[in-house]
Amino acid sequence: MNYFLKANKNILVYSLIILIVIPIFGINFFISFLGNILLLLFLIPLLLIILVSIGFNSYKSKIKTCNSCGAISLGLSENCMNCGANIENINNNNQFDKMPSESTIEVKAEEVK
Repeated sequence: MNYFLKANKNILVYSLIILIVIPIFGINFFISFLGNILLLLFLIPLLLIILVSIGFNSYKSKIKTCNSCGAISLGLSENCMNCGANIENINNNNQFDKMPSESTIEVKAEEVK
C-alpha cells in the first residue's frame, strides 16, 4: 500500500482537491475555472503578439534616414553620423508638399529588337 501511495502521489492529491472543491463550490465553479484557464492560454499569446507589434512600430518610428547620404540612424542626434548633415531639418520637410513630378521617375519605353 505504501508503494501505491508513493507512486501515485500526484493523482491522489489532485483527486482529493477535486473531491473537496466540487462539493463546496459546485461543478459550475470547476467548469468555469477550467474555461478561464483555457481562455488565458489562448489570450496570452495574442497579447504578446500585440505588444511586440506596438514595440516594433515604436522602434520603426524612431528610425531616421539622411537624405544627403542615405545613412540610417535611430534619431539620437540631430546630425548625421556619416556626412554631418542636419537630419532634423531634412526630415521636417513634408513629402506631401512635393509636386508629383518631383517624386516620380519618368521612364521612356524603348522597343528591344
